[in-house]
Amino acid sequence: MSVLLLLVLAIPVAADTPTKGVRADILAWIEDAEKKLVGLAEAMPAEKYGWRPGEGIRSVGEVFMHAATANLGIPKMIGIDPPMKMEQGMEKSVTEKAKIVEMLKKSFAHVKEAIGKVSDADLDKATKMFGQESTYRNVLMLLVAHNHEHLGQSIAYARTNGVAPPWSM
Repeated sequence: MSVLLLLVLAIPVAADTPTKGVRADILAWIEDAEKKLVGLAEAMPAEKYGWRPGEGIRSVGEVFMHAATANLGIPKMIGIDPPMKMEQGMEKSVTEKAKIVEMLKKSFAHVKEAIGKVSDADLDKATKMFGQESTYRNVLMLLVAHNHEHLGQSIAYARTNGVAPPWSM
């Protein structure tokens, strides 16, 4: 057995962490978005957090906060409340880099916990998503799509501001 495999086997897995199936796939994509969004948020200079590509378009900091607040709010569609009080307008009112990075990290911890709380049997359970009939699976898929959408936006913002994504170097 290789050393790498032994190291992987030694990593403890929480009892509710999916290791195979759809939830494990969703979790893998969420962890990918987390690594990249948090990495970009940390790499972006604090003085660039107010930069925006045009009037009426989200700033760097607002994009990261938008991703964080969505990560905290979307799981409510499947009955999982955020671990903290959400205030109206947080996307614009939280502007300090350290607080934004902290919120982003907490939001991803919440998403991963939410994925663990949904059983495979719950994936086809009916719910409402933005007023439309949907399933728990689709809500989890929205989390993946939404994070990767704003990851792409954040990559463009970073490159425009001379910041290379940390994983691309």
